[in-house]
Amino acid sequence: MAVASAAQLTANGALKMATTSQAYLEGDKVKETKSLIAELCRHFYNQGWVSGTGGSITIKVHDESVPKSEQLIVMSPSGVQKERMVDEDMYIMASDGSILSAPVAKPTPHKPPKCSDCAPLFMKAYQMRNAGAVIHSHGMESCLVTMLNPLAKEFRITHMEMIKGIQGHGYYDELVVPIIENTAYERELTESLAEAIKAYPKTTAVLVRNHGIYVWGDSWISAKTQSECYHYLFDAAIKLHQLGIDWTTPAHGPIQNAKISALAPNGSIKSSRRCIVLDIEGTTTPISFVSDVLFPYARNNVGRHLDATYDSAETQQDIKLLRAQVQQDLENGVAGAVCIPADDAGKMEVIAALVANVEAMIKADRKITALKELQGHIWQTGFQNNELEGLVFDDVPAALEKWTALGIKVYIYSSGSRLAQRLLFGHTKHGDLRKFLYGFFDTTVGNKRETKSYAEITASLGVDNPSEILFVTDVYQEATAAKAAGFDQHHGC
Repeated sequence: MAVASAAQLTANGALKMATTSQAYLEGDKVKETKSLIAELCRHFYNQGWVSGTGGSITIKVHDESVPKSEQLIVMSPSGVQKERMVDEDMYIMASDGSILSAPVAKPTPHKPPKCSDCAPLFMKAYQMRNAGAVIHSHGMESCLVTMLNPLAKEFRITHMEMIKGIQGHGYYDELVVPIIENTAYERELTESLAEAIKAYPKTTAVLVRNHGIYVWGDSWISAKTQSECYHYLFDAAIKLHQLGIDWTTPAHGPIQNAKISALAPNGSIKSSRRCIVLDIEGTTTPISFVSDVLFPYARNNVGRHLDATYDSAETQQDIKLLRAQVQQDLENGVAGAVCIPADDAGKMEVIAALVANVEAMIKADRKITALKELQGHIWQTGFQNNELEGLVFDDVPAALEKWTALGIKVYIYSSGSRLAQRLLFGHTKHGDLRKFLYGFFDTTVGNKRETKSYAEITASLGVDNPSEILFVTDVYQEATAAKAAGFDQHHGC
């Protein structure tokens, strides 16, 4: 096969000619990738993932002489019995998705060759996540798990060993997989899949309701491993559901079959409500504001903040919390955790290790106090310097004002620190909204999917009965946990 020279690697045109030459297309690496896909399709057929010609696989042709973004793509065709596929059935595509080589038509009863309808979706994973391989499965588990709660926009599970097989996750982490709605034709899913990839920067998969799942990885091995782990976890969730066990909470206790009803028939707040507790992400504030504005700001300013405030008591306390968390992560084998040297190693060495750990925690979207405290202090600087402005939905200020006028006390409960919450509501384009808020709760009272957290909040608010508290959230599992503690809820999807 043709191997690109150093000169070719510096010129896109020359490189493209090298990777699309007939010698390259017929080279050993392309042949090996074709053979690998045929083998994997037979294996996945036996798993029940690609039966009835459904599902598809695509892999980039690994060649260290070619940048990953320019590597050729081999893709299984549509409408072919996956367990009977051979190397010659494959499509070869350029890095931009254009077809370079198509299979030759076979005699009746075989259908004419057709490129997979999934191709545009595969390309999104390649372009947005620099994937090395993408697997589309129709496995029954991936279909049924989206039906357990037909209103849910996410699948969530925690404290299961196989979570460790998903990139960026450890046993104690919560795995979150976005769910998008199915359409009549797969290519019509392209934009909603792209939006899910953007909205969930940590995810390596997207579920399609009543359909299946798309999984990607840095290589075919990573994509295959994660696909097997996802299917295992989906199967576990289905079986736990049948047993009446909640797979979304660390305790894995019984499922609370609660009817969620928070508003009076006319849509107003029931008169018996004395307190309202509001979630932030997806309830008062767009999720994208947190993922696209706050998280990147914190990630990009960790080093600067630590360097400028290193000797302050506040930052030293943040470092103490991070040291304890990282030590725990190292003991539990959490991906991305690196040892933080002792103070005598020098300020810059300590900061470099802290930055590496914090970046990994943010990438994994971990809901841990050590990270949230530091993020809050970084955001505090951003708000004070007018580099950040809090964002709430347009109807939030009027609602807060109305509830206050009715004598209802409004509180916030978020996984973000109390400092971060005060900063967000204190610096909005609508002005300082904290005058409408009576208090703030964060993960120091407990995980938002655990019933005991809401019992703690009840004890703090001084109501006679927890049913006097209305909890408003966009997450079903949070509403269920609050209901089990006696709260009334409003759950919006």
